[in-house]
Formats: sequence, C-alpha cells, structure tokens
Amino acid sequence: MPTVAPSSICHHTTIRVDTERPTQFIDLTADLEAFVAASGVQSGLLNVQSLHTTAAIVVNEHEPLLLGDMAGLLERLAPVDGVYRHDNITLRTVNCVIGEPPNGHSHCRALLLAPAAALNVVEGHLQLGRWQRVLLVELDGPRAREVSLLVLGEATSVPAPVSRCPGTTHAHLRT
Repeated sequence: MPTVAPSSICHHTTIRVDTERPTQFIDLTADLEAFVAASGVQSGLLNVQSLHTTAAIVVNEHEPLLLGDMAGLLERLAPVDGVYRHDNITLRTVNCVIGEPPNGHSHCRALLLAPAAALNVVEGHLQLGRWQRVLLVELDGPRAREVSLLVLGEATSVPAPVSRCPGTTHAHLRT
C-alpha cells in the first residue's frame, strides 16, 4: 500500500459568540473539534485566542456548580463594586470612550486568566482529558465576542490546496 506524504497546512477562522450575562462560561469544545476535523490536520496545534481584553480562554471542567464556584472566586478577587482607577474617566489619559461603563473589575479578572490556549491535535482530534472542555469566559457582558482559531500541522490529505495560512473566515455561534 503506498504511503501518502504529510503536508504542512494552516487554517484560520474567527468565530463570534454572543454572550448573555456579565460573567459567563461558554463551552467552545464542539466547535473547535469541528474546525480541527474540517481542517484535515492530523498532527499539530490549535491556538484559541480571545480578541478582547475582558474575555478569556480556559481549559477546565464544564460542570454548573464548579462554574458557579469559579464565578464566585472572580467576584471575591475583583468585586464589581470595588474601586478601580480605570473606571474614573477624569483620571484616564488613554483609551477613553465617552459613556463607557465601569469595567475595571473585568480587566482585573482577565489578568488572572489567559487570553489564549494552545491545544495539541493528535490523529485529527483535540487532546483533552476526560473532563476537560475549552471555555470562553465572559467577564464584561453581555457582548458580542470574537475568538480567533488557528490550526497548524500536518495532514495526510489536505481538504483544499493550502501552502500557507489562508484569509480569515467568520462563523457565528449561538449561545
């Protein structure tokens, strides 16, 4: 049986997620798995990156009580009703937007979390533990959010002739 030489490929897309609450955990795992499968990558990496300073990407368990515990931890560490100099528009000299809601707490919470996660792809599938899920963490919602997905790796069959990373495509996720 002839062997097929692997090809290096790269695929990128941006997905949109409409959040509904000030703090929310949205499971992206099924969408990420579908993106990897469609890419044809058999061995490589998937990078998942929030395009916002008040949203994060984490790998953790998607269990309702745990998600409540994590939201409670974020509230204790950076309470909504805390005093944040960022919220005082008269003090700020950069990135000022008239009518901007106070969100210093959201930026402080984001500092505790990562804006991106790099995930291994092996045999065409994301390598996640039994309970691991990839979550977008909304810290300043509700808002429309964008998440950039970039998969790099080798494929034994390439779904489209690609020698370098193609342009961005957009997808919309319902929450």
